[in-house]
Amino acid sequence: MLFPTVTFALFFFVVLPTSWALMPQRHRWKLFMLAASYFFYGYWNWRFCFLLGASTVVNQGFAHWLHRTSDEARRKWILGTTVVFDVGLLAYFKYADFFLTSSRGILSAVGIHGGDSLLNVALPVGVSFFTFQALSYVIDVFRGDFEPTSLLNFATYLSFFPHVVAGPIVRASEFVPQIDEPKNSHRIDASRAFFLIFVGLFKKVVIANLLATHIVDQVFANPGRHSSLELLVGVWGYAVQIYADFSGYTDMAIGLALLLGFRFPLNFDSPYSAISLQDFWRRWHMTLSRWLRDYLYIPLGGNRKPNLVTYRNLMITFVLGGLWHGAAWTFVVWGAIHGGVLSFEHWRRSMRTRRNLPEPPDTRGRRILQRTVTFNVVCLAWIFFRAESLPKALAYLGNLLDPSNWLHASPLVTVSVVLAIVVGIGGQYVPHDVTTRLMASFSRLSPVLMGVIIGFALLVINTLGPRGVAPFIYFRF
Repeated sequence: MLFPTVTFALFFFVVLPTSWALMPQRHRWKLFMLAASYFFYGYWNWRFCFLLGASTVVNQGFAHWLHRTSDEARRKWILGTTVVFDVGLLAYFKYADFFLTSSRGILSAVGIHGGDSLLNVALPVGVSFFTFQALSYVIDVFRGDFEPTSLLNFATYLSFFPHVVAGPIVRASEFVPQIDEPKNSHRIDASRAFFLIFVGLFKKVVIANLLATHIVDQVFANPGRHSSLELLVGVWGYAVQIYADFSGYTDMAIGLALLLGFRFPLNFDSPYSAISLQDFWRRWHMTLSRWLRDYLYIPLGGNRKPNLVTYRNLMITFVLGGLWHGAAWTFVVWGAIHGGVLSFEHWRRSMRTRRNLPEPPDTRGRRILQRTVTFNVVCLAWIFFRAESLPKALAYLGNLLDPSNWLHASPLVTVSVVLAIVVGIGGQYVPHDVTTRLMASFSRLSPVLMGVIIGFALLVINTLGPRGVAPFIYFRF
């Protein structure tokens, strides 16, 4: 069930008023929201509801066991068992065929040939997201940062339909306290919610879908048939497409949750205005960045150890972060590029500190250069992220850098494609206070005028968007 569809609109049309009607009866509200969320999740494949339910029960059991246990050695054993269960679950559904194929390739290289059979395991939608949320809950209980909640609260948190499929990755400590908070439907910031929902719709239905259908899918399907200019604009287009697609989803998720009385953390903050790769990861998929930092990078030692250990920690974190996105070597290379460049940035900072060199002046020209370099490094990594295989990614790079290929015609570089890229990137340079003032002005309008504006916005989105809505990119992660 996709957000920008009539089916979801009907679903939410029933859920929203029922949720607020049951809110004073908190236990009934939880049962209703749990049922609605499982219906939403099971709409893709009802069998995966059992997987979500099993993850909920097992992680809740381990969390309570941890909380009741005082012996530190036993607590570490319980936590280790939980991590093995969750990672094992993720590894089976997401990486079983990848490991089989890779192992078979390695064995074939040394003359050992096996069968060609695969498990063909179906990937449950959203499994990476709810597994990371379950892990963060149990680890926070282990650290003493959060006390385990009731099974019903935890089940409601893990399955809550606005974030269960593609995030943002909301921690239990951010969500569970809101379940029993007193809520008043008249105090909901509806103007901000509708603004986020319609901005998200525009990003997904207009920007992301246009770029996918008009250039990105074609150039990545067969890079050898396209000019270097088309390949360059194609990877820029993909950078905007994946941003518009994913941030569009989370905008809608945050807006829908807000209408239901819940606050989600921000997940994107103008990432393509970043002046370094470190700055990029403070702005891109922020809930994943914080998760990797708090539950992987810092436990590995972070940057508290000598430089070589810090570089190792960065590489491990981002290679595993790449694998989290998918079972393919392209994602490993994507993560390695980010880890390698972040290590280089850290090395430059440490060398400057060691030599007592001042920071260069923060001029407009320097910022333009930093943003240009950062954006194109990110785009280089996106080539591997988007390509179907390593050979195709390398073919894409080879054709892009072929000097003779720049002389070919570029029919895919159209005005609409360039405009979508400009809007997608330029929108990230709009000051936050402008957006805040727009939302404040919208909230002061009469209900009739609000309805007219919302109707007109839907009409524009429906007119500009292609027929049908493709699944969100992050659904497959």
